[in-house]
Amino acid sequence: MIERTNEFIRRQTRAPIHEALESFRNMRVVPFDVPGHKRGRGNPELTAFLGQQCVSVDVNSMKPLDNLCHPISVIREAEILAAEAFGAADAFLMVGGTTSAVQSMVLTACKRGDEIILPRNVHRSVINALVLCGAIPVYVNPQVDRRLGISLGMKREQVEQAIHEHPNAVAVLVNNPTYYGVCSDLRAIVKLAHDHGMLCLADEAHGTHFYFGEDLPVSAMDAGADMASVSMHKSGGSLTQSSFLLAGPNVHAGYVRQIINLTQTTSASYLLMSSLDISRRNLALRGDTIFREVRRIAEYARAEINSIGGYYAFGPEMINGDSIFDFDPIKLSVHTLDIGMAGIEVYDLLRDDYDIQIEFGDIGNILAYLSIGDRFQEIERLVSALAEIRRRYQRDKTGMLSQEYIDPQVVASPQEAFYAEKESLPIEETEGRVCSEFVMCYPPGIPILAPGERITKDILDYILYAKEKGCSMTGPEDPNIERLNVLTSIK
Repeated sequence: MIERTNEFIRRQTRAPIHEALESFRNMRVVPFDVPGHKRGRGNPELTAFLGQQCVSVDVNSMKPLDNLCHPISVIREAEILAAEAFGAADAFLMVGGTTSAVQSMVLTACKRGDEIILPRNVHRSVINALVLCGAIPVYVNPQVDRRLGISLGMKREQVEQAIHEHPNAVAVLVNNPTYYGVCSDLRAIVKLAHDHGMLCLADEAHGTHFYFGEDLPVSAMDAGADMASVSMHKSGGSLTQSSFLLAGPNVHAGYVRQIINLTQTTSASYLLMSSLDISRRNLALRGDTIFREVRRIAEYARAEINSIGGYYAFGPEMINGDSIFDFDPIKLSVHTLDIGMAGIEVYDLLRDDYDIQIEFGDIGNILAYLSIGDRFQEIERLVSALAEIRRRYQRDKTGMLSQEYIDPQVVASPQEAFYAEKESLPIEETEGRVCSEFVMCYPPGIPILAPGERITKDILDYILYAKEKGCSMTGPEDPNIERLNVLTSIK
């Protein structure tokens, strides 16, 4: 965590984009530019829904407000303040979500034919980036906790072995943490990568609070990683789709900007950018206090849920110093199979019968996402609902699947498979063929199948079981996931 000196606090009280927008709002500028709603006048229904204060600052880039593609004034000031707050050499405001940040990070490190070492339980945005740039994945298949059915972190020796077997790889990518809160030994992996001339990249979509809270797992920048993608809109409190891309001193900031501009919009939303600016200020000034309280709420929730019986709200007690080197104590993941219910079934009941919306449910677990806006009274409501669900619906768990991760058989690179000649087959006829598209439950967006991977019976069983249980499945061209595209050239 960054040392909060008086000078640091003085600087971090600024929010340049927010301040510029407030000044602009007070001016009587006649808009002959986009957006076409003209400060809301042209779309009264939208204005009534979102509010005049919101639509009045939904504006286009102009000299007083800078330009995200080539920032030289207020946006650049906001980026400098963000870099200081996160302990990075450079920070970039991202308005395409952390997907855009992850893709920019991978595209910065990799070119066509380059190898990149990464765990297979990555978000689809990582593999999307490989489709775009043509890099070759070297997967480190994580261990799986057989009881919980979740994939864990990368072991140090697994990364070291991958580096020795692929000495020309250009980068190592790490989840910090995984969707379930599991952290790898990031400092050791950074050192391994750097000792062999490789960059270390971190997907920190779920780790914003690591930079501001006390007694939390190490953040990527503190561990010496070269780049990190940070979802401020998750635990950081900014608006959905707003994120930061952080870079260390060994990464050329000008080149990163060029990479970002290949795919990011030229019409950046000032609603999103100002939310990043204000949220960064909030966390820089008050993050330690905020996340101390969030951790207290999470610890209370785990204790209360575990006292119900049947559920297991797992936490830092799982740390083993290797595949679970550390654990995010703010995560509230709950294993449900011991009450004879899939996580997605509990998810549906919470939403439909109790008006409680949690983050996701998979085959064996649910995740209630805790952050800066949560309070104890909502936790009490969740705990009461879970207790009643157990009492009303508990059944024998015999025959239920638990596996969340199945080792892939990689036959072709993601780019090669995605653009290859393909044919569409009924899903039950695809066993043994090579997939050319993605299949995943979303959230969390970790592919069950990715382009270039062989379709096995275990994978098909998992997909069909997840569909039967009601998981939200995405990825294929066929929205009903009754057919899959497979390569015609590889059988």
